[in-house]
Amino acid sequence: MRSRARPGGTVREGLLIILAIVLLLVLPDPWDVIGLAAGLVLGGFEVFFWWRTVRGHKVQTGAEAMIGATARVTAPCMPEGEVWLEGARWRARCADGADVDDIVTVTGREELLLIVARSAQAGGPAKEAVSGDRLDR
Repeated sequence: MRSRARPGGTVREGLLIILAIVLLLVLPDPWDVIGLAAGLVLGGFEVFFWWRTVRGHKVQTGAEAMIGATARVTAPCMPEGEVWLEGARWRARCADGADVDDIVTVTGREELLLIVARSAQAGGPAKEAVSGDRLDR
């Protein structure tokens, strides 16, 4: 499975610091300083927590991130056709052949051509890589 950092992480830490500053400005004395300190401490803990959580994960981008992902066939792959993967249509080659709406697994690529194999769940519901994506034909 692919490992990723939490989406929107930087924004959330920024919001905690902004909240701490707003509390400093609007709360009466001594709660303004207490609110500022609490916001800064919580923001610091959150930054530390996420740093510890994602520091050992290798970021995958590009072609290596697609290997192992599942895709839905949009044009028959006999042996070449098209698949829908993570919101984009890709040219694909399937040695065993695959019909429209079959689920395939990406096993490799040659430039912009994906090499796919029929998935064990062919004809069943797609996994996370293709679920929820619209198929515009």
